[in-house]
Amino acid sequence: MESQRKSSGDDDGGERGLLHTWKGYSCSVTPERMLLPRPVLQVALGIRHGVLLVEGGQVYSFGELPWKQSQVPGGPTQECALSGQRVVAVAAGSFHSGAVTEDGGVHMWGDNGAGQCGLSGLSAVPNPTPVALVDSDTVPPQTVPVLELACGEQHTLALSVKREVWAWGSGCQLGLNVATFPVWKPQKVEHLAGRYVLQVACGALHSLALVRCLGSQDVQRPPVDKCRHCNQLLYTMTDKEDHVIISDGHYCPPGAELTKDERKLEAPAHGLKTSPSEPVLSSHTSTSHSDSPAPQTSADPSSDSAPVQDLEKEETALANGVLPCSDSDPTAQSEGGSGAVSVVKSSLYPDEQAVKDYLKKLTDNTQTEAKTGGLHSLLPSAVGLASSPSATLNTLVASCASAVGERVASTYEALSLKKMMNYLPSGVSRSGAPTGLTGTAPGVGDNTTERVRQEDSMQGKKSSSTGDIREEEAESMRRRLSLPGLLSQVSPRLLRKAVRPRMRAVALTPLGAAVPEAPEVLPTLQTEVWSWGHGEHGQLGHGDNLARLKPLCIKSLNSKEVVRVAAGAGHSLALTAQSQVFSWGSNSSGQLGHMESPSTIPRLAKLSEGIRVWDVSAGSKHTLLLADGDCIQPIIYYSGQQAKETEEESEAKEPGHQEEGEEKQERAGGYTPQPVLLPFCMHLGYVSSVFAGGKRCVALSDRNVMGFIASLHELAAAERKFYCKLCNIKTQIIRPLLELESLSSTLGQVTFGFLQILAGQFSLLCHMTGQHAASLTANLRRGRDVKSLLILDHAGIFLDSYNEYCSTLGNFQVMGGIQALTKPSLDFFGKSPELLQRLSECSEENPAVADLLSALFYLPINHIHEYGRLLLKLATCFEVCSDEYQRLQDSCSKFEALSLQLKRRRKDAEYTFHFWKSFPGKMTDSLRKPHRRLICESSNKALTLQNAGRFSVNWFILFNDALVHAQFSTHHVFPLATLWVEPIPEENTGTYGLKMITPEETFTLLASSPMEKAKWLRSINQTVDQALSGATHDKTSVSPGSGPKLEPPISRTASYTFYKDGRLKEATYEGRWLAGKPNGRGVLKWPDGRIYTGEFKNGLEDGFGEFTAPNKALNKNDHYQGHWKDGKMHGLGTYRYASGEVYDGSFQDGMRHGHGMLRSGKLNTSSPSVFIGQWVQDKKTGYGVFDDITKGEKYMGMWQDHLRQGTGVVVTQFGLYYEGTFKDNKMMGTGILLSEDDTTYEGEFSDDWTLNGKGVLTMANSDYLEGSFGGEWGSSLKVTGSYFKPHLFDADKEKTHVVKLGRLCVCSEDKWQAVFVECWSQLGCETSGQGENWKAWENIAVALTTNRWQIQDRPEILSRSHSRTLESLEVIPQHVGPITMDRYHIIRLYLIKACDTPLHPLGRLVETLVAVYRMTYVGVGANRRLLPQAVNEIKSYLNRIFQIVRFLFPDLPEEGGQIPEPTTNLPDQKEPGSTDAPPQSPKPVRVVSCSALLLPVLLPRLYPPLFTLYALDKEKEDGVYWDCVLRLNKQADLALLAFLGVQQKFWPVTISVCMPALGEKQQVLSSTKDACFASAVETLQQISTTFTPSDKLQVIQLTFEEITQEVQSLLKQDFLWSMDDLFPVFLYVVLRARIRNLGSEVSLIEDLMDPSVQHGEHGIMFTTLKACYYQIQHEKIT
Repeated sequence: MESQRKSSGDDDGGERGLLHTWKGYSCSVTPERMLLPRPVLQVALGIRHGVLLVEGGQVYSFGELPWKQSQVPGGPTQECALSGQRVVAVAAGSFHSGAVTEDGGVHMWGDNGAGQCGLSGLSAVPNPTPVALVDSDTVPPQTVPVLELACGEQHTLALSVKREVWAWGSGCQLGLNVATFPVWKPQKVEHLAGRYVLQVACGALHSLALVRCLGSQDVQRPPVDKCRHCNQLLYTMTDKEDHVIISDGHYCPPGAELTKDERKLEAPAHGLKTSPSEPVLSSHTSTSHSDSPAPQTSADPSSDSAPVQDLEKEETALANGVLPCSDSDPTAQSEGGSGAVSVVKSSLYPDEQAVKDYLKKLTDNTQTEAKTGGLHSLLPSAVGLASSPSATLNTLVASCASAVGERVASTYEALSLKKMMNYLPSGVSRSGAPTGLTGTAPGVGDNTTERVRQEDSMQGKKSSSTGDIREEEAESMRRRLSLPGLLSQVSPRLLRKAVRPRMRAVALTPLGAAVPEAPEVLPTLQTEVWSWGHGEHGQLGHGDNLARLKPLCIKSLNSKEVVRVAAGAGHSLALTAQSQVFSWGSNSSGQLGHMESPSTIPRLAKLSEGIRVWDVSAGSKHTLLLADGDCIQPIIYYSGQQAKETEEESEAKEPGHQEEGEEKQERAGGYTPQPVLLPFCMHLGYVSSVFAGGKRCVALSDRNVMGFIASLHELAAAERKFYCKLCNIKTQIIRPLLELESLSSTLGQVTFGFLQILAGQFSLLCHMTGQHAASLTANLRRGRDVKSLLILDHAGIFLDSYNEYCSTLGNFQVMGGIQALTKPSLDFFGKSPELLQRLSECSEENPAVADLLSALFYLPINHIHEYGRLLLKLATCFEVCSDEYQRLQDSCSKFEALSLQLKRRRKDAEYTFHFWKSFPGKMTDSLRKPHRRLICESSNKALTLQNAGRFSVNWFILFNDALVHAQFSTHHVFPLATLWVEPIPEENTGTYGLKMITPEETFTLLASSPMEKAKWLRSINQTVDQALSGATHDKTSVSPGSGPKLEPPISRTASYTFYKDGRLKEATYEGRWLAGKPNGRGVLKWPDGRIYTGEFKNGLEDGFGEFTAPNKALNKNDHYQGHWKDGKMHGLGTYRYASGEVYDGSFQDGMRHGHGMLRSGKLNTSSPSVFIGQWVQDKKTGYGVFDDITKGEKYMGMWQDHLRQGTGVVVTQFGLYYEGTFKDNKMMGTGILLSEDDTTYEGEFSDDWTLNGKGVLTMANSDYLEGSFGGEWGSSLKVTGSYFKPHLFDADKEKTHVVKLGRLCVCSEDKWQAVFVECWSQLGCETSGQGENWKAWENIAVALTTNRWQIQDRPEILSRSHSRTLESLEVIPQHVGPITMDRYHIIRLYLIKACDTPLHPLGRLVETLVAVYRMTYVGVGANRRLLPQAVNEIKSYLNRIFQIVRFLFPDLPEEGGQIPEPTTNLPDQKEPGSTDAPPQSPKPVRVVSCSALLLPVLLPRLYPPLFTLYALDKEKEDGVYWDCVLRLNKQADLALLAFLGVQQKFWPVTISVCMPALGEKQQVLSSTKDACFASAVETLQQISTTFTPSDKLQVIQLTFEEITQEVQSLLKQDFLWSMDDLFPVFLYVVLRARIRNLGSEVSLIEDLMDPSVQHGEHGIMFTTLKACYYQIQHEKIT
């Protein structure tokens, strides 16, 4: 509130909330101003007192306050009991008052005789006292915060924050199920539970509630399906044979004492006979299908019949519950005079039999009627028309529909009512609705199945739709079929229409689109009014004078968009969004504003045309209306009794109990038969709200400071006026046109569809305007500030709705819709369409109907400019620097921009429409698209095709989405997204040409002049640019010759389907383009299911991509993922075949070529196998390893054309080993075969494992056979030859039979050549070493970056350490110039990192080598006889990789070359992996070797398979060694030292205990074990955890140092070892270290040791270790 005061530019508060009070309406009345210290926010008036709420939350009372102990006469007095609280709302009943505080607390004071203050034991409450609303359903019980209060004469209602109603006090107007009054403790009104109540109002003895219709947002509030008091179902459903009756007329046993008539009405529902199969309608069903599953069918038929506003006088009998009966109906005369439907008591149909009889009578009756002359004979006469068949049907339908909602109803109608249809007189049209009751009953007439379908998606955002009754009488029901009106209540005109078969019911709602705003943003207009309490004056609005114990919906107000209700002593008012006032109840003093007296159903108050009411209030016998007049300032109308000053004292009786005499006397005192304008209202300023109560009237007004208040009022008034205008257009023009039966055939299906969509969007726009008007009105009533203007915060909702509407309208216009509507309009509105002219605000003389329709449809769009103007006007009321000014200014500019844009779009649509009118007809049909707009065309021969034939016709038309080349009878459409245009320079040709490039054609257009050329170039470029930005409908359109010269990007994203023959025929490409060719990322789909996704270059697949091709035979897909070049697979990739095979490796020209791995079958399928090796043109050729998992064999050797050919090795899982030659996939030729037990055959083979020819067979014990062999190994062999026992002769023979392996296998240099070739080619070299060094580095950089891009799409692959590695690799080390030690280390580190990532060519090489190595030597390949080959293979890798490294770093010395060490003593870097070594004596040189540089990178990865082979090879020796170790380790330390012959001086005397910090020593005893030389033992044990020989040697060196240190501390002096002294000590350490596979470790070091180390210090230490190993093996002997 503070901020509002400031914004009005004045802080004294004298500008806002001024209070004026008066009584009556005569000319002599002048309002008096009541002065208060602060602006008044709200007023509440009782009969003789009033309560005021002022800014800051203080409350004042004035008038007669008999409950106060000391009544101070005079002005307002502050209620001090509330001074600590901030009050937000006040209410006043006849003699009591209430207030709501900020935190939702309720305070009551005043008369409490009927418990209306909610405090027990007090007859009056002098000061505001808190009253707690406690919800006992929750555990623990919680107090309920309250939003607002309403007070009557003996009761009070509260609306909680959860939108539930609570009541206390006395009387049936509480709506509670209680037997005794007063009710002291506030209780919840259960009948409204689950509904969203917007407002409550209390009359003297009745109550009103404004309820939001149940929509989708209420589904989460489950409605109550059982009465909480008598535990009966609130809804019951009875299944008849052909229909279902749903009743919601549940009443508990009444609590209040009622009259006899009323008791009949409230009879309990327990007598309802239900069939055993009766389904219970659960709460879910009721919510989902119905907008208001609640008691709506009261027991009394006439109370539910659809109300009538404008009946002729003689029909009023109906209103009082008497149904006129026709003589022809035998059932009509019955006790209550309620006519045909008198069976309906507490439930619509309590007795099945009664219903059946009733329906039977009804059908007999209708048949007789039909014979006597059909429906025309039934036209209403003065007597009125009784239960015509449709009326009964309506009753039936409504009873079904009221609880479950239309969907169910329409289904049942379709099923069950069809039977009854047959009895209808043939005159009634059956056209639109399945019911055939088209125009007769407003509730049923618009219930087409079609509409139900639309409505459902709309959640009932519907505006009613039936015939063309005058707007205020349009009585169709929203989302609920009420009991529709009996025919006697329908005007004769409508009945006549029903007989004419040209009308049909249409729902005027958007097709399938929900209202765009969230329900929270804009206030709802889908409301219902519920009433309950005493009804003797008809103030409940149900069409009778009966009381209601429970809230009941006033059905006639359902679709009226009521936004506010008010209640006087005996009358009620409802204000609608369309600014109309409905009133009902007592009219003794003209307080209803119309002549009906009294009115038991809502009728419109009579106000002159153009008066829009936006606030109402009701006093005892008068009504105040606040309305818009002709000027911006609001005007006040008064309707009701003239108050006399003299009467005031004498009248002591309470209102609501006047006697007849008094009424006459009042009339003599004067009252208004219709609302009159109060002449003084113009002097009050800008009135924001009016209040009435007792006989008093109050108006709150503001002064117009800085024009702010006036501008706010103007904005609200403009919106209200606009809404009324839109509603009129909708009901008087759009709906009648849509209901024309012949319309869809006249317009054609497409245009008619557009008209329906357009009407739907018009309806949405209209609805949104209504909601906005309601929100602006509410803002005027309470806040009057800028902050709560929805049009600022949610401008998007408005802009989008208008944008969409305009698009649809433009499309409709382009398709010739407006033109096509003119004929039906002329037929319907007559030749002189005054109505159209009046509504379209057209001032021309005799305008064309098409222009009128166009103006009408475009009317909403002009309103956008109005928004802009009014927001700007508001903005000028603020300082330019203020926040409000900024927001208003921004919104204003948005609306202004949209206004201009929509105007331009209107022009475009008109231009396009006229073009189509003149365009030759045949092509129009195919080219005319709703969203297509014309930009320019070459009918003036401004543009021709180069090299066109003499007689050819070439017409170029540029639309906003395509360029069309039309010829004599054909045309071609070029989509703009894939159109490139280039001007051809004029110098050389002298013509003005434009080159057009499309994906499949390129042609040249010639312009007639430079001007034309420039115009077309700019138009095409601009249009293409917009088509690309997706702005075809929204951005400003292209107008030839305007705007800057735009060039659309040459590279763009678009979709295109190829149509010419070739590889791409009918394929669709979607992705990046460059000058007419796919280029960049994209997706290509062929109609046969092939799909390529990935990179393109120059129109072909190039780069990384995925390809899927369906395999018809197997009904699965082939899938390739990898690199492409020129449209073919090229480079690395993975191909998954539909058969289950997977190839992973290199491709060239679409074939497998290079190194690759093929996996066939899964492990459990028939023949799983893996091949890894070289491929040439899709065939296995070159070296490869084939693992046949089924047979358990592995082949390593040469291939040709998928066959094993050349030398090779086979090992099997049973330990057989073969090496030799192969031919045609068989072992054929010379070979060597060894079995597990060393039996060897060397000689000729003819087939797998088949010996054939000469050979030598050597047994395990060295005996051998020599001769000719035949047969398969493992079965019986035929032998012809000699048998030898070698040790009888020379020992020479033995030598010849041992070193044979390895001769007949592929030499290690020839293995995996393809892998190295690929690496060289990646570096840009044809063959190894042939190429440019700088080019290689360039290729490395490119490989790294491109691979990185691909990986960025799949971040899961890239770990953080990996990306750090990649970043460090982006720096290329200096690779030219002399190598120093520093450079050497840089190179070493670079290699370690490069080999760490597969994205680097070297890393990829290492990764592949590791893969092939493991593939070869794991599993069946773990055969000890393969060890020499495995070692040689590693050495060969080292040499070949070293070659690449030397190519990259040309100045690196060759193998064995030397680098001078710097003389400054760096920490010793003897071996690459060792950093722990303390500096030894400086060495002058460093020897370069491939093993020193590369083993640290390679060996750790290859270690497991290699070491396994060593362990297998040394199995025997290691076994002997290990036995000895275990045996000797059983001895204690000293015994072992003695046994090994260690000199006593080296025996440790003491050993450090666990706390060396304290320097504690412990004596070595004879029993001490594992304590001597412990640190050296521990060091040596680390040999098993290192990989490279250099690291292992480093461990040995450290072990020696540890031993030396310990001995030196023992001897307390420097000491030089001799070998004799050292060896036993070292032997002790080796034994104690217990290294399991020491033999394997020794062999590995020996095989892979750097040759330059062999003779140095490390070499000697290694020899010592080796000696120890042999010593231990032979220890047994010594």
